[in-house]
Amino acid sequence: MNVARLRERHSLTLGLFGLVVVLAAIGLLFPDTFVGNLTSTGAFERALRLSTPITLAAIGGLYAEKSGVFNIGLEGFLIFGAVTAAASTWIVSGGGEISQLDLWLSLLVAVVVTALLATAFAVLTIRYKANQIVAGLAVWFLGLGFGPFVAIMLWGQVNSPPLAGIDDVVIPGLSSIPFLGPVLFAASPLVMLTILIVIAAYVVLEYTRFGFWVQAAGENPEALDTAGVSVNRVRYAAVILSGVLCGLGGASLSIVFSEGFVGRGVTMVNGRGWIAITAYLFGNYNPLATFGASFLFGGVDALQIQLQTLGISIPNRLAGLFPYFAVLVVLVFVGKTRMPSAAGEPYETEEE
Repeated sequence: MNVARLRERHSLTLGLFGLVVVLAAIGLLFPDTFVGNLTSTGAFERALRLSTPITLAAIGGLYAEKSGVFNIGLEGFLIFGAVTAAASTWIVSGGGEISQLDLWLSLLVAVVVTALLATAFAVLTIRYKANQIVAGLAVWFLGLGFGPFVAIMLWGQVNSPPLAGIDDVVIPGLSSIPFLGPVLFAASPLVMLTILIVIAAYVVLEYTRFGFWVQAAGENPEALDTAGVSVNRVRYAAVILSGVLCGLGGASLSIVFSEGFVGRGVTMVNGRGWIAITAYLFGNYNPLATFGASFLFGGVDALQIQLQTLGISIPNRLAGLFPYFAVLVVLVFVGKTRMPSAAGEPYETEEE
């Protein structure tokens, strides 16, 4: 594949990352200006943190839909991940002092729980051919009820008490690199892991046999079946992967970037699963562009904090609408996204 063709194929990815580079350069060259303050190292660090759960859910949803299964239950899976991580931390620590080992074990528990829930979702939609939209909405509604219910059972209220969070990791040498060092190499391990997952997701999808199977399962399942590969097994794997990543994303909300679980209203997940769907559609099912879109939404969310540091006061209700306004703008300008041809269609093998 020549450079021109590669540039055309991934023009959106190049554009998004080009924008990030330009903003970073402004922050470095003109740190004392208004724009420089908005694009400072701290602003990028906050944007990465806020975009992490969106990115993880979006990559999971991307793989599921690429394989032919709509997983619009991402919001619900994030809620399950968030409350499970917080509850596990409380239970493992016995309600006392919380160690880093307790937190990592709780993160693992959250991943296992959401993986099992995603397996149940996959069985319903793939084996029993349940309507994928209805099943996804059911996961969301269950999450909305399950999160506050667990919180009330454990703590007597819909919110958990303050919980410790997973410590940041500083990589000697790399953390001293101008701008990139503090953002990428003196950061939360979940931020570092998310970046590695994005890169791995792109490589797997574009250059490995499993990635080709996932794409074929969503585009031409009959051809994949003829080649001797089980379409439904590929779909199971993709949906379960989406559950695993949502477990990571949900846990990052409650025990990494926040100090506990919030079950008020639509819970602390607060629409991030729905934004994740927009992110991978905006990214046209490309993991790198999806990360760029997620970073955009995270950056808009971080904007309200950055404006406050500059002494610009904005009502909380208005500032909270920033990410959703960005979603609307993206939906207007994103243009047409071509969905996988067999997305949402159950596949029946000859044995069935």
